[in-house]
Amino acid sequence: MDIFQDWTIASTYVLCSAVGGVILTLQLVLMMFGGDADFDGDLEIDDGMGLLSVRSVASFLTFFGLVGLWGHQNDWTPAMSAGAGLVAGMAMMVLVAWVMLQYRKLDSSGTVDPSGAIGGTAVVYLTVPAEGAGRGKITVSLQGRTHEFQATTTGPTLPTGAEVRVLRRVSSDTFEVSALDS
Repeated sequence: MDIFQDWTIASTYVLCSAVGGVILTLQLVLMMFGGDADFDGDLEIDDGMGLLSVRSVASFLTFFGLVGLWGHQNDWTPAMSAGAGLVAGMAMMVLVAWVMLQYRKLDSSGTVDPSGAIGGTAVVYLTVPAEGAGRGKITVSLQGRTHEFQATTTGPTLPTGAEVRVLRRVSSDTFEVSALDS
């Protein structure tokens, strides 16, 4: 028996939508339980958007099949139903890739970059001795949180509570500061 003898364009649409739908459903179930089954990096094609990810390709297959089958059942010509399926599939592929790109942009490492304090203001927490004679401490607001760093100055003593300007980074945890009014 030849399996392809009774194969129609409708069978192709149903197969595409079923395969894509099953893949999307499996990914949804995996995501609900903390898994991830997207292999967009394995193809070694980095288009920056993820058009060839499992999710976007599965979305293409699903919507190509659904829209193509709908067109076929409404007596469209094969070219019209296939064209509509391709347009719908490509639109969903791009939409899913764009949504996932936006989702990845939400990711944050949480690492604070102290260099962001340079040029900003800070408040002296522990007195900063005059002319580099020692180190005091300042508090700086970075990335929505308050951080404490050591500070030195080449000017006069900066008392606790004084507002200062952060001039430069001296070491990994120390900044040079000056009085805000100077």
